[in-house]
Amino acid sequence: MIDSRRENAPGIRAGALYPPNNSRAILSHWIDMEKTPRIISLTRFNRMRYISRPTSSQETRLTTTTAPADAQTVKPSVTQLRVESYTNGILGPSQTMLGPLADGGTLIAGTPPGCWGPMITPAFQGGHEVTQPVAIEGAEVGDAVALKIQRMRVTSHATSSGVMQFVEGRYHGDPFVAKFCASCGTEHPASHVEGIGPGAIRCDHCGAEVSAFQFKHGYVIVLDQENGVSLTVNQQVGDRLAGKASAMSALPELAAQHSILSLARADMPGLAAHMRPFLGNIGTTPSRDLPDSHNCADFGQYLVGAPHRFNMTTEELHSAKTDGHMDTNSVREGCIVICPVKVPGAGVYLGDMHAQQGNGEIAGHATDVSGETELSVEVIKNLTLEGPILLQNLDDLPPMARPMSADQRRKVAELGARWGQHDIEENGPVTFIGSGGNLNEATENGLRRAAAVTGLRYEEVLNRATIAGSIEISRLPGTVRVTILCPLDILDGIGIGHLVREKYQLA
Repeated sequence: MIDSRRENAPGIRAGALYPPNNSRAILSHWIDMEKTPRIISLTRFNRMRYISRPTSSQETRLTTTTAPADAQTVKPSVTQLRVESYTNGILGPSQTMLGPLADGGTLIAGTPPGCWGPMITPAFQGGHEVTQPVAIEGAEVGDAVALKIQRMRVTSHATSSGVMQFVEGRYHGDPFVAKFCASCGTEHPASHVEGIGPGAIRCDHCGAEVSAFQFKHGYVIVLDQENGVSLTVNQQVGDRLAGKASAMSALPELAAQHSILSLARADMPGLAAHMRPFLGNIGTTPSRDLPDSHNCADFGQYLVGAPHRFNMTTEELHSAKTDGHMDTNSVREGCIVICPVKVPGAGVYLGDMHAQQGNGEIAGHATDVSGETELSVEVIKNLTLEGPILLQNLDDLPPMARPMSADQRRKVAELGARWGQHDIEENGPVTFIGSGGNLNEATENGLRRAAAVTGLRYEEVLNRATIAGSIEISRLPGTVRVTILCPLDILDGIGIGHLVREKYQLA
């Protein structure tokens, strides 16, 4: 069976509305890599079309093809924007921005799965398929943008995931970034799906198996969004789903990836799991081109000295990245993500929705799904960040950082009166994302970011995180959440006090 709906011509960018001014072996940290051959393929990259079409709800709908010549002029901002176009795995200034979206406006995006689909599609130069970035009116370098996630739903009916292994001889240094066909030598070849199973991804040029990734242990899982439950299935069901993989994945029309369901690897049937969807990659555009999955320190470290065009120094990586690839399972409906602005207009993007994931993403990949997200944006002037700040939902906060109830506050006042401590700090919870090559580096990074942004002494941040906060693993090998209770006057001073007060219903 040839999946002909996805033949791609890599490298074509989405239409323009807003012009901004402008390895080595990978992640062997916790995965035992077996060097056995396997398969990769490419899909056809759809030419991006530009369509601006107001709807009855004042929505502007943007999808992809070549933009008209006059589309390079700055357009008036819109209050609502729907994005249904995607990059080919690259984030950065080379990606034309849609928009601008007004400060306070609403962004709605349908997103294809991250990770496995792009991984087995050799035209991709990154490990995800995120949305084309959106310019936010008034967002300048040195500002921040708050993304207030209002709605999130999974649209896939099924997906597949598991522990990966690389296929040696089919990539240059990094199989997420620099794939090629070992048979004909074509770099990032166009590819198609032929049949099902581990050899299904085929090079369009020579017909050889071409995926740079295979499963070491995998599963197929069916999803019930309405009831919030899921179930892994047996090989027979997995084979059936593979026969209609794109439909079961609910791949958006302009998505260019192959569905991972085509590989039909079902090693773990009968496991029921809660669904708790979140976005694994959400944020703002880095200041230089990066693979989307490497917009972070742990994956990003494999760009340093890499044998491909994204080679950079450690200093260049840390200057450019915005740490949008967090795989933080509390980045879900109801939370607020506050992101650095490193290019004019911010370039907000999102993708890599997961149906569920425990802390750590210990298998290397979780249940990547198609989905739809609605969020609103707010520009925060003169808040210079190196990485995201997260205002988590109350039930996602670590217990030590949850605001006290009115009754608890009364008890604290009574305790203070007994001992002569009458001043009681007014504070609120705030979470800093820490990013590093390993968990120790990520933890220190998050703590130092907290100190730099709040102006608190580093040692005070350590004490606050110890008795009124927490360090939690988001992803191995190097992404963490550093949560502290921070004085509200400090949060007011940096421009986010109103968000914290509203989020946690503080006086």
